[in-house]
Amino acid sequence: MIKYLKLSFLIVFFSGTLFAQQSAVYTHDLTEFNRAVELYKDKQYQASQILFDKVKTKTQNQEVEADCAYYIANCAIRLNQMGADVLVEEFVEEYPTSTKTNQAYIEVAHYYFDEGNYPKAIEWFDKADASSMSFADKEKYNFQKGYAYFTIKNNKEAVKYFNMVVNSKTFGSQAKYYLGFMSYETDDYKSANEYFEQVSDQDKYKEKMGYFQADMNFKLGNFQKAIDLGEGQMPKSRADEKSELSKIIGESYFNLKQYDKALPYLLAYKGKKGKWNNTDFYQLGYTYYQQKDYENAITQFNKIIDGNDAVAQNAYYHLAESYLNTNKKQQALNAFKKASEMQFDVKIQEDASLNYAKLSYEIGNPYQSVPEIMNAYLAKYPNSASKQEINTLLISSYITSKNYKEALVLLEKSKSPENKLAYQKVTFYRGLELYTDGDYKGAYGLFKKSLAENKDKKFTARATFWKGETEYSLDQFEESKLSFLQFLNSSEAPNTPEYSNANYNLAYAYFKLKDYDNAIKRFDDYTVSSKDDKVRLTDSYLRLGDCNFISTKYWPAMDAYNKAIDMKSVDADYAAFQKGISYGFVSKPDKKIEDLEKFAKTYPTSQYADDALYELGNTYVNQSQTDKAIATYDKLINGYKSSSYVAKAILKQGLIYYNGNKTQPALVKFKKVVAEFPNSPESIEAVSTARLIYVDNGKVDEYADWVKTLSFVEVSNADLDNDTYESAEKQYLQNNSKLAISGFTSYVSKFPNGLHALKANFYLAQLYFADNLEANSVKHYDFVVVKPRNEFTEQALARLCQVHLKVKNYDSAIPVLKRLEAEAEFPQNRMYAKSNLMKSYYEKQDYSNAVVYADKVLANDKVDDRIKSDAQIIVARAAVKTNDEAKAKEAYANLNKIAKGELKAEALYYDAYFKNKEEKYDASNKVVEKIATDYSGYKYFGAKALVLMAKNYYQLNDSFQATEILKSIIDNFSEYADVVEEAQKELAVVKGEEAKRNSSITK
Repeated sequence: MIKYLKLSFLIVFFSGTLFAQQSAVYTHDLTEFNRAVELYKDKQYQASQILFDKVKTKTQNQEVEADCAYYIANCAIRLNQMGADVLVEEFVEEYPTSTKTNQAYIEVAHYYFDEGNYPKAIEWFDKADASSMSFADKEKYNFQKGYAYFTIKNNKEAVKYFNMVVNSKTFGSQAKYYLGFMSYETDDYKSANEYFEQVSDQDKYKEKMGYFQADMNFKLGNFQKAIDLGEGQMPKSRADEKSELSKIIGESYFNLKQYDKALPYLLAYKGKKGKWNNTDFYQLGYTYYQQKDYENAITQFNKIIDGNDAVAQNAYYHLAESYLNTNKKQQALNAFKKASEMQFDVKIQEDASLNYAKLSYEIGNPYQSVPEIMNAYLAKYPNSASKQEINTLLISSYITSKNYKEALVLLEKSKSPENKLAYQKVTFYRGLELYTDGDYKGAYGLFKKSLAENKDKKFTARATFWKGETEYSLDQFEESKLSFLQFLNSSEAPNTPEYSNANYNLAYAYFKLKDYDNAIKRFDDYTVSSKDDKVRLTDSYLRLGDCNFISTKYWPAMDAYNKAIDMKSVDADYAAFQKGISYGFVSKPDKKIEDLEKFAKTYPTSQYADDALYELGNTYVNQSQTDKAIATYDKLINGYKSSSYVAKAILKQGLIYYNGNKTQPALVKFKKVVAEFPNSPESIEAVSTARLIYVDNGKVDEYADWVKTLSFVEVSNADLDNDTYESAEKQYLQNNSKLAISGFTSYVSKFPNGLHALKANFYLAQLYFADNLEANSVKHYDFVVVKPRNEFTEQALARLCQVHLKVKNYDSAIPVLKRLEAEAEFPQNRMYAKSNLMKSYYEKQDYSNAVVYADKVLANDKVDDRIKSDAQIIVARAAVKTNDEAKAKEAYANLNKIAKGELKAEALYYDAYFKNKEEKYDASNKVVEKIATDYSGYKYFGAKALVLMAKNYYQLNDSFQATEILKSIIDNFSEYADVVEEAQKELAVVKGEEAKRNSSITK
């Protein structure tokens, strides 16, 4: 018993000692633990965490250790430390029996909730067990979890948790508000109203609900209530809310058709994120439209681009109407086109299609031919009330559209009786276009088609005239004469614009046929009737003179030449020369000499100056005034070295000396001809006459030695030479081309430098050229042109030019053209050389020389408008290539005055281009409209001009026109890749800019 008591005492003693030791440590731990808790409560999480970690390391108490782990994890969460969530998980795993396990999850969830990290809060709420929570904690848990789901737009889960606290005193009002808001967002306005009404007495919700209730009533169609609520809410709202309320009120008034009241509210709307959409622009535009403020309506409607719904179709239709009411028909055309392509409202579509067709007829259409549009309308709406009207316009449109090329295609497909008159007119006008473009064969065929219809006598007469003009251009002079006579015999001829020139044209046909008596009559008739056309009148006097001259009626010829001289035209020198020559034929040599001497002084630079001197020298010879003759020939030889008369003049001087028994100076002249003009007819005559001198003087050996030095004289083979040549020439004169080619080929092979080598090579070249074997002709023409100036030089040069130009061999053509320019006696050949040098240099991209020759062409007043147009276009295009815009502008302006056909379209395009550069956008558009109306057949420049029009409209703040025109270019002109590419780039720029203010636009 005693032992037992001792043992018990010991146990109690030691236990008490151990307990005392543990209690001391525990008390120390609790002190630090409590201090850490205080720091935690003061949100000093870093210090708190360090102290908890220290206590956790030292404590032997498992409960304290678990609490420390709990707080350490919580501090880590609040300090946003890496692995904080792992610490919480470790706490739960290591201390599963801790009473703070569920609290840990809730604390972390509440922390993330308070921080606004709702997805993270949900993650931790889901870990917590709500069943063990107090009623208050459970309400807080359900509300916060519902709100977290609300913020991440998971309405289904949000509704579930909000419904758990909908009757809570603490959270019920908030839950009802958010349940109402979610019902509002899902358009469940009945539920939304029920929830909102339950909290409508609470000020903190009342202000917010005013906007929602206004919007709900608007969406329910209760427009007046929406207006009342919205206007009541307006003073309580922020700026962004005022913008939205303005939209609700404005659109409500709009739907009530109270447009005057809608306007200020619609204007006050700022858009979503500063952007409007197509519907917003439509409503404001339509509001202006209803108040007949069409300019402002246009400003709003035309911001709707890329629209593809019923609102857009309606907007485009009323935009078109607004354009019409402001007399902007070209703009209306595009808007009606857009509305007609949309099917949301078929009545609007049909009416837009009708207006599009009628406007196209009235002002033209740059995208499609007007007849094509009319036919498309009739095909789509065969029972239209406007069918008869459109049918009438269709027939007329074939003419008024002026796109005769496409109209002809359509008419060829539909040769119905009612279209025959239109067919007659279209074939006529298309024929004129081809004639202007130089396609005479194509024009001829169309004029014949026009004549075959014979529905309108006036057009039959006109087609007859132009058939004659085309036949003349094709060198069919007999047929041309008959056509002009037929025209003049037509009863409708006097009523045509062609009538005034008919006698002039007929006279030329007679002239070409060498029927000079009839030519005289017709030229005379023209001079009597024509007083306005100075150029043709002067030319008629000249041709009258020529016809009388050729018919040996010299006094009437001189009378005509005098009238031409009195006109003071550029051809006065020709008339003066011919008049002087004429005196020789009426036995008035003194008067002839007087006139030719006067001519030489008056016109020293005339192309006929050398002719006049040569003729004057010959006249002096005939009058036995040999000294004056020799002196006159010297003036010719020294002053006009490239003249074809030089060889003749030297020969004449030799003959004068020879006939005057001055054999030595005669031989000097003959040898000069031979040396400077070998192989020419003059050189052959000079050798022949020199031979007589040598023979007369008994110097045959000296003659033989001289002749041996001449390559073109083969004395021993002379007979064979002559026989061979004459055989070939005989075939040539009889038009036996193949035999002539064979004969001349044989001759030049046997006698490459024979007596007749010059003629043989020239005739052989001509035969090859006529047989379309131009390549074979080149070496023979070359043989002619390398020889000294001769009777074939000019024609050979001209032909060589044609051969090289035909195959675009500009390197070979240019030197030949330059020789032709320098040596030609015929003015038309000189002009041919200049105009083709101009073109050749341009093709070689030698723009400076191209312009030099263009200027030479333009300096000649006698050049017809077509050649002038070619010159102006070279100057203009070269200026564009060299970025000399000032010169390009001037050249295109000059071209615009005289050009026809495609060149006119190009000139107009650049007129529009430079107006755009000068920011004259309206004026630029007017020019583009002219291209569309009058030159729609020239699609390339029409397409390029439309790009300019789009740029103009964008600068004029008409985005709709700009985008629609650009899209139409892309859709309708795929054959012009460069134009489409430019349109695509421009469209991207416009849409990029417009997307900054219109949320409906996708770039």
